[in-house]
Amino acid sequence: MYTFFQSVKQSAEELKNASTIAVCGLLIALNVVLGLFSIVISNVLQIRFSFLAIAVSGALYGPLVGGIVGAVSDLVNFVVRPTGPFIPGFTLDAFLTGFIYALVLYKKKITVKQVFAANTVVMLVINIFLSTIWLSLAYGKAFYAIVSARIIKNLIMLPINTGMLYVVIRFIEKVPSFRFGKQRR
Repeated sequence: MYTFFQSVKQSAEELKNASTIAVCGLLIALNVVLGLFSIVISNVLQIRFSFLAIAVSGALYGPLVGGIVGAVSDLVNFVVRPTGPFIPGFTLDAFLTGFIYALVLYKKKITVKQVFAANTVVMLVINIFLSTIWLSLAYGKAFYAIVSARIIKNLIMLPINTGMLYVVIRFIEKVPSFRFGKQRR
């Protein structure tokens, strides 16, 4: 428990850094741009790549910052390109997505196993369970009718998302300004 609260506290400290705020603004913008390139299969099933910006923010700056970037990204995405009614549950999902990625990846040496674990938790808790509840409530469709298609889609996307996120993080690790798994000055 101590590590959990310590990482949240350190993440709150990150918000005092101007460069953190600037990078988070860029990550939110990147999330919006990536959100424009989603593949819509139906109104309850979409393939998106915008999770990358939220996951990177969590891995770089911790749970609180990752969650905030996720929530703000969701709100900006809705304003830029609304794809249905505004559902506050999706904003909560976006916050929790950044929070979960940070819990698994923040200040740790990034490995494929860790990225896979983070993606698996997000897939199970957010994509399959919570998002399906919000979609079921919003569109009046049965939970079980929606969840079966979402499980198949998420199982297919899990290795793809893991590979993409791992490659993106490995690329960002090479940028001297960012230090995954190390204390920044």
